[in-house]
Amino acid sequence: MQIDEKVIHQLERLHAKYATMGQDMSSYLEGLIESDYLTYWDYIHLDTLLTLQNPKTSYPDEKIFIIYHQITELYFNLILHELEQIASVEISIGFFQERLHRIVQYFKNLIASFTIMIDGMDSAQFLKYRMALLPASGFQSAQYRKIEILTTSIENLVSVSKRETMAGKGFDEQFENIYWKQGATELATGKKTLTLLQFEEKYLSELYSLAKKYEGQTLWKKFKQLPDSEQQNQELIDLMKEYDTQVNVQWPLMHYKSAARYLEKKPEDIAATGGTNWQKYLPPRFQRRIFFPELWSSTELEAWGTNTK
Repeated sequence: MQIDEKVIHQLERLHAKYATMGQDMSSYLEGLIESDYLTYWDYIHLDTLLTLQNPKTSYPDEKIFIIYHQITELYFNLILHELEQIASVEISIGFFQERLHRIVQYFKNLIASFTIMIDGMDSAQFLKYRMALLPASGFQSAQYRKIEILTTSIENLVSVSKRETMAGKGFDEQFENIYWKQGATELATGKKTLTLLQFEEKYLSELYSLAKKYEGQTLWKKFKQLPDSEQQNQELIDLMKEYDTQVNVQWPLMHYKSAARYLEKKPEDIAATGGTNWQKYLPPRFQRRIFFPELWSSTELEAWGTNTK
C-alpha cells in the first residue's frame, strides 16, 4: 500500500512532537487504533445535560424556567471565557475588538431571548411554582458578578447611594459597598435577605479574591493599555459603549419587564423570590451602573437608563 506524502509528513511531525517529550509515538498510535469513534452525544455529554433539569413542582412551565436560566449561565461562561482571554495576554486592537464583539453578540442573544421569560410562561403557573424556589434567586448568579468584576473598576460598581462618599476610598471600602449588597435587603427592615446571606457565604471570598487578582487587568484597564491613537478609534469606542448599554441598560431592563409582567399587582406588588426590592434594584435609571463613564458625554450620563429603545 502506498502511503500519501501528506500522511508521511504528518507522521514525521508527530514523531518530532513525542520525541521532544520523551514519549514513544507508536504507543500513542496504538491507542488511537484502539479508541472508539467520537459521537456528538458523547462529546457534549448530551445524556448528562438532559438530566440536569429537576423541577421542584409538577407545573410544566417550571422546566422552561430552569432551562432558560441554565442557558443564561452557559452564555455567561462564554463571556467570562472571552474576558479572561483579554486579561491574560498582551493584546492588539484587533484581538481586543474581536473578543469584545463576541461578548456583545452573546449579550444581544441573551437579551433577545428574554422574551421567553416575559411572554413564554403561564403567569398562573409561575406564581405558584415560584414559591417552591424560595429563597433562590437569579440575584445569586456569581458568574454575572464575575463578568462585572472583569470588566470595570470596583469604584464603578459601588452602590449609587454610596458612590459620592466612596470616591477616592481604598479597594476594600469600595468592595464593601458594592451595589448588589443593597439589592437583596428586606423591604420592611433593610436587613440582609437569606438570599444575600447564602450568596455571600458561598461566593463573597471568591469574588473578593477575583477582584483583587484582576484589579489591573479588567477590560477597561486593558483598553487603557492600548496606544492613545487606538483608544481614539471610534469603532472601538462605539463597541465599548454598546457593551456598556447592553449590560447595564438593556439586560436589567428586560429583567424589570419580566418582573413587572408577573409580580406587578395592585394594590401591592409581589416581592421577588429572594425578597429583593426589584422595583428599585432593576430599573437602570435608578442604579446607574456604568462600566466606562469616561467614554460617555455629560448629557449621555445624565440621561442614563431613560432611553430604553
